[in-house]
Amino acid sequence: MSGKIIAVYSLKGGVGKTTLAVNLAWEAATLSKRRTLLWDLDAQAAATYLLRHDKGHSTEAQAAIRREMNPAKLILKSKFGNLDLLPADPSLRDLDVIFRDLGKKKRLSNLASELAERYDRIIIDCPPGLTDTSEQILRAADLVIVPVIPSALSRRALEMINQHVGRHKGLAVPLLPVFSMVDRRRTLHREALMAEPDWPVIPMASGFEAMSERREPLGNFTPRRSAGVQAVAQLWARIEADLTRTS
Repeated sequence: MSGKIIAVYSLKGGVGKTTLAVNLAWEAATLSKRRTLLWDLDAQAAATYLLRHDKGHSTEAQAAIRREMNPAKLILKSKFGNLDLLPADPSLRDLDVIFRDLGKKKRLSNLASELAERYDRIIIDCPPGLTDTSEQILRAADLVIVPVIPSALSRRALEMINQHVGRHKGLAVPLLPVFSMVDRRRTLHREALMAEPDWPVIPMASGFEAMSERREPLGNFTPRRSAGVQAVAQLWARIEADLTRTS
């Protein structure tokens, strides 16, 4: 049976998307013992960097999307058991143009389905924006995780995604909003959480910032009992439950 594809996507940048994608991939590999692929589709290649890889000025990521080379040949082993990486490089800056030129609405979906024959879970770190690329991702994913900072602009971005998905029958993918970078000392944050009590919550924690220095997932250097690690583990358990219900 093919694996499941989970996209971590937001209309906005700066919402903790990449750190969440990396930590969820680590949880899938360690907590659930799933054969896991972290697919970095963001030209900034932050997820690639956090797993201690750097593709520099390579153009292989674009070539894989164009099918000029097999994406499976680009997959790198991480130092974490069960977790592999399909890295990004700067050539993905032109991803929208590539998809537009190809004219194939399911190109990413087809590539992901082929990779899902080898993996139980594929976590995609998506570039921000509502673009040709995001439409490809929404078609490919079995579940879309949407990090939302407890702010009016971030919630407005979520509503725009909901409206876009609702207008297109081919994008009927479940969305799971997740409060991100939450500081419960702030009144606005507490009020937002009270308004949406069923949304998972990822707290603001220094460990998430430390990931960029240590270049490894939070759970690999922070005690299991810490708030950040527990929050990601609870979110992953929720994701697994949602995927089971929709199977």
